[in-house]
Amino acid sequence: MADLDGWAYVVLMITFLLWVLLAVISLPLALLALVLYPIVWLVVLPFRLVGLSVSAVFDLIGAVIRLPARLLGARS
Repeated sequence: MADLDGWAYVVLMITFLLWVLLAVISLPLALLALVLYPIVWLVVLPFRLVGLSVSAVFDLIGAVIRLPARLLGARS
């Protein structure tokens, strides 16, 4: 986990603390959350890939539209 930045550690710690709080309140629900998390992650993965692809296409279109201005020396 050496490649995580500061905010990733904060989010990770908050997530862990929320899970511990859930485990204190209801252990079966916390265990169910641990079991279902990978399944939900696998279901959501295609939507994240589609979002990444759409974002890349919009970035490409924007770069193509701005290319003439950049060739003429416009500053960004």
